[in-house]
Amino acid sequence: MMQFRYSIRHELGIHARPAGLLVKSAEPFRSDVRVVKGGKIADAKRLFELMGLAVKCGDRVTVTCEGDDEAEAAAALEMFFTQTL
Repeated sequence: MMQFRYSIRHELGIHARPAGLLVKSAEPFRSDVRVVKGGKIADAKRLFELMGLAVKCGDRVTVTCEGDDEAEAAAALEMFFTQTL
């Protein structure tokens, strides 16, 4: 399992548009990708689960990737978070 933590810098947090982009970034990977915030866990390949986390600017999330391509998934998603959120 690979994981990283990230503090959200986007002023609107993970709202609809970046959540959709996150789903598109996670979908190509075979690994399970999860976003965790305050004890809640969301599948990063499911838009409504991500939206249900209600992630706001300043919130800290943990992203976990587990599976055959976990290293590639973690690297790609960490770059996504850095560039987008």
